[in-house]
Amino acid sequence: MTYVVSENCIKCKYTDCVEVCPVDCFREGPNFLVIDPDECIDCSLCVPECPANAIYAEDDVPEAEKQFIAINAELAKQWKVITQKIDAPADADEWREVKDKSHLLQR
Repeated sequence: MTYVVSENCIKCKYTDCVEVCPVDCFREGPNFLVIDPDECIDCSLCVPECPANAIYAEDDVPEAEKQFIAINAELAKQWKVITQKIDAPADADEWREVKDKSHLLQR
């Protein structure tokens, strides 16, 4: 099992989760983070650190967001590793509770 970043991260991209990851499995895109399933050691340290509540164990990803399992795996192969916390976008708090943001994902 691995952990998965879901839709709620889109346009929020808080990186609190990155700081606690012991294996550097996070990858950074323009407006979203993903977890590399090949690197994740299932430690769950990132889950409570996410202000957007966007990280789930693979088995717990909500049914409506199951596509993010494949999205994480796909984009992890394309995006660069992020290992240090950076500032969230200035409008991240405004986007945190917005639903149905999949179409805003920048690849």
